[in-house]
Amino acid sequence: MITTNLPRRGRSTSYKDADHKGVVIYWRPGCTFCMRLRTRLRFTRLRYNEVNIWRDPEAAAFVRSVANGNETVPTVTVAGKAMVNPSKQQLLEAVKTHAPHLTSGDRDG
Repeated sequence: MITTNLPRRGRSTSYKDADHKGVVIYWRPGCTFCMRLRTRLRFTRLRYNEVNIWRDPEAAAFVRSVANGNETVPTVTVAGKAMVNPSKQQLLEAVKTHAPHLTSGDRDG
């Protein structure tokens, strides 16, 4: 598969530098649920930031604050609204509701 034609993604970033008005995916290495969501989103045009909670204590604290004290990932925010372990469809629906400007021209959204 040639990946050079896929849309560019927001780069990995920190909690502090993420675009909280857009989509932020909080993840950690080895998480199969994270891998699944990130893979499925790769084939959409949705732009998002990714934050590794094992490298960013502020991000881990945020995830715990919205996941009942747990570091449950993926946790995703859409325009600041948090979802814990959403499906691709739930995420895209949230984008349509809370950040519709992010879906313009999206073939999956």
